[in-house]
Amino acid sequence: MLKRITPVLFLLLVACHGQKHVASSDSDNALRKKYAGILQVDEKEITNLRLYRFIDEWYGVPYKYGGKTKAGIDCSGLTCTLYSEVYGKTISGSAASLNDQCEEVKEKNLAEGDLVFFKIGSDKVSHVGVYLQNRHFVHASTHKGVMISSLDEAYYQKYFFRGGKLK
Repeated sequence: MLKRITPVLFLLLVACHGQKHVASSDSDNALRKKYAGILQVDEKEITNLRLYRFIDEWYGVPYKYGGKTKAGIDCSGLTCTLYSEVYGKTISGSAASLNDQCEEVKEKNLAEGDLVFFKIGSDKVSHVGVYLQNRHFVHASTHKGVMISSLDEAYYQKYFFRGGKLK
């Protein structure tokens, strides 16, 4: 009797595994489509699915100064959490401190994972985000929480300080 069940169980396991793979692929395609639309790029340019899954999980989390959880997070908390979960690199500090840990990258040379810094209402760096592509970055906004913005928006053009690559 065991010999008869084994092939059936084997087929069920194979079938279930195949279904999981299809569901994952559908999910990945939906993620690519969603973020390609937001970033105004071709779907094939959305390659770092770990990054976009992270953004998807955190998108809309409210801003909270000093926050580091999904109950509320600030810009440097988001940046440090993203680096840990997506790139496996431990970093810490305020936006100004993260700026000090970077080598400058010219705006035209920004690449995925570079940091973007802003001086908002101060002569010191007060805001940080993570560059994605096509002049877009993810950050924790004080008014809208975790979101994606464009460096071409007048507000961010006004306060942009520099791009940076962690040393």
